[in-house]
Amino acid sequence: MSEHRDRMISGQPYLASDPELVANYVRCQQLLERFNALSIVEREQRRALLKEMLAEVGEDTNVRAPLQIEYGDLLSIGARTFINNGFLVIDCAPVRIGSDVQIGPRVQLLTATHPLDPAVRRTEWEAAEPITVGDGVWLGGGVIVCPGVTIGDNTVVGAGSVVTRDLPPNVIAVGNPARVLRPVPTGGRTEGIPDPW
Repeated sequence: MSEHRDRMISGQPYLASDPELVANYVRCQQLLERFNALSIVEREQRRALLKEMLAEVGEDTNVRAPLQIEYGDLLSIGARTFINNGFLVIDCAPVRIGSDVQIGPRVQLLTATHPLDPAVRRTEWEAAEPITVGDGVWLGGGVIVCPGVTIGDNTVVGAGSVVTRDLPPNVIAVGNPARVLRPVPTGGRTEGIPDPW
């Protein structure tokens, strides 16, 4: 592992132009091209490509194309998670998505950060902070999760929200920046959904 990859994973400043990082990026993009070109009925081939590309893919996880990822090998997805189309992950730091997660269309998980000082930014140094999405989370369409954020188990984030800080488990949060509104309903209630029986 190169010095810059070590630095990237540990949250220290690094150069993305490092040859090993460039090679990892190219590898991921080639696998993504194949994944995004497959038919939705080619389930086994899609799953095989995900397992080759990502750090971990849980059983019965469903990821729809198109998919965009930076490196792939820093992204873990738990079991029975559903990811809708247009999912974007900038995984310059580890990204962990739990089990039984629902991710709406065009959600973005962004770990990359850049220096605020423009003179330093021109030197192309950057950094990254990990993102964790707990079990049972629902991210509505267009949600953006910023670097260093952890979203607790079972939390619901409303469509179009921008999550700039950690969210506790078992809450509903919306807005820019996302703010906690109330606890999630419990006890098997199906708000707004008619009972099937």
